[in-house]
Amino acid sequence: MSTLLGNNYFVIPLFGFLVFIFSYLNSEKILGFFYKKTLGQREELYQLLDKLYVDTDRSKLSISLILASFGLGSIFFLAFWPNIIPGLLFGSIAVMFGWAAPKLILNNLWEKRCNRIVDQMIDGMTIMANGVKSGLSITQSMERVTANMTGPLPQEFTLILNQIRLGRSVEESLNEFGDRIPRQDVQMFVTAVNILKETGGNLAETFTTIVTTIRERQKIEKKIEAMTSQGTMQAIIVTLVPFALLVMFLLVDPTFVMPLFTKPLGWVALLMMLGLQVIGGIMMKKIVTIKV
Repeated sequence: MSTLLGNNYFVIPLFGFLVFIFSYLNSEKILGFFYKKTLGQREELYQLLDKLYVDTDRSKLSISLILASFGLGSIFFLAFWPNIIPGLLFGSIAVMFGWAAPKLILNNLWEKRCNRIVDQMIDGMTIMANGVKSGLSITQSMERVTANMTGPLPQEFTLILNQIRLGRSVEESLNEFGDRIPRQDVQMFVTAVNILKETGGNLAETFTTIVTTIRERQKIEKKIEAMTSQGTMQAIIVTLVPFALLVMFLLVDPTFVMPLFTKPLGWVALLMMLGLQVIGGIMMKKIVTIKV
């Protein structure tokens, strides 16, 4: 029996058969995973770019993703040359990072845009409140916002007004605005306008109340940010120190750290370091992140 197991001609087909059975039984999950990480990833990026008002097409986006991922992987592979095994290992990690990084960057830009919209709502709601007090309608008040302000909020209001001009109702356009910008203050604005438009009420007073609520929320957020800023800085420093030390040793005494890149045990140590750094960074980010 041990002779059979030690024979590659028996072990390799057996391993392939087991892989086939596992893949067949979990084919739906595996195909769904690969779709989400390939075409699904591209669609998510396309939707994010559309929300950021960046005009592009899917073919260009696919080419950019391939160049970013495999280009970065090629750089890491060549950096380890002629050591093929660590080159393939770290090159593969770089490919996965290059494929995932655009989504992280665009999500960060999208979060900043949403936060900027909430910040601009203070001035925007004030302009709308004054417009309603002077006898203007909701759409006319929104036009005043687009005429007197610049930035993401006037962009969103311009899109809403264009949709209304093309025949969509105010309620549908505002609901789409609320779906596009997942923030409590935006939802409050959309709900208030839709309800008061149907039942009647003092819109100017409602806008003033929304402005007051946003200001109070921002005060609390700034206090929390000030309290957690030290922890955030400590987390960044602790995460970057190992990489800074590695670069320093490469510059001062390369022979001291070259076994990390030339020996199998060094490759394992590098992988463990990267894994622990990622886990530690995620945990520290969760600790210092407080949602209001």
